[in-house]
Amino acid sequence: MTASTTRATALALVAPGKGILAADESTPTMARRLAGVGLESTEPVRRAYRETLFTTPDLARHVSGVILYDETIRQRAADGTPMPQLLDRAGIIPGIKVDAGVTALPSFPGEVVTAGLDGLRERLADYAALGARFAKWRAVIRIGEDRPSEACLRANAHALARYAALAQESGLTPIVEPEVLMDGPHSLERCASVTSAALRYVYEELARYRVDLAGTLLKPNMVLPGADATESVDDAAIADRTLAVLRDTVPASVPGIVFLSGGQTEEQAAARLAALNRAAPQPWQLSFSFGRALQAPALRAWADDEGSVPATQSALLNQAALAGAARYGADDPADVHLAPLSPPVSGAPAP
Repeated sequence: MTASTTRATALALVAPGKGILAADESTPTMARRLAGVGLESTEPVRRAYRETLFTTPDLARHVSGVILYDETIRQRAADGTPMPQLLDRAGIIPGIKVDAGVTALPSFPGEVVTAGLDGLRERLADYAALGARFAKWRAVIRIGEDRPSEACLRANAHALARYAALAQESGLTPIVEPEVLMDGPHSLERCASVTSAALRYVYEELARYRVDLAGTLLKPNMVLPGADATESVDDAAIADRTLAVLRDTVPASVPGIVFLSGGQTEEQAAARLAALNRAAPQPWQLSFSFGRALQAPALRAWADDEGSVPATQSALLNQAALAGAARYGADDPADVHLAPLSPPVSGAPAP
């Protein structure tokens, strides 16, 4: 597998007007989501719900790829079609979450490092054989008193780089996700400082492990005040501070940035993505890799209408259209023709 394959996949995932649906919730997480709408989490329920999402008519107009969980990539649709082939058939690229969750970082109370490097080469080969064309690994960084430590940032950057190198070796495009959590009362500037430090360590390690940045995507948090912060910041300020951090840390050779939506409502995530895309042209495509921000309305429809396929698919498509419009800096899909997507420009750090 050549570098051209991972590069082509990266570019396809951030095609204009499109982004990624994150449907990689673990079984325990999916159980909590289903319980939250009054549904029992069983394998048939999870399979039927996700099949309903993936077969949404016209979803590929707004969604370029879907991140799957290990259970889902091995499941088959009701007609016997493997889930990755179901997505391929719809013109959507299948991807896979490959980390094994977080574990406590020894000697650093309250801090974690992502597990899953053991056996990763073999797992990646298995996932590629099942039809995955890209992968995702998430690091978790918490802001608190004396946190994050340099050790935490370095340990997670090291794991992300080793994963990315192995993914490219297997022909899969790696999505690199260093998430600074919104938990806590920290300020916008504190989030900016931590996010900047995390990204600097990540790109140092990616260079050390000879990762081809043109065949990767970055999945970062937006720079936001903590969930318990008292300061009020508008979307334009969030976009400005986020872009300032990214311009200082992310090389121009990275083709795209797919923002996560953790801790935000679906309305907030779309509005802030639109604000980011209304800013001056950037070196990268600014896109989305949303989970709850795309799925929440669909899951509510699934529960309210007792598994109604049309209602669930309509809710997902409407939310995907809003996120797709935000790629053009628009708050309404009807306004997309008024807001052409800004092309990348030079000016970010060199690779």
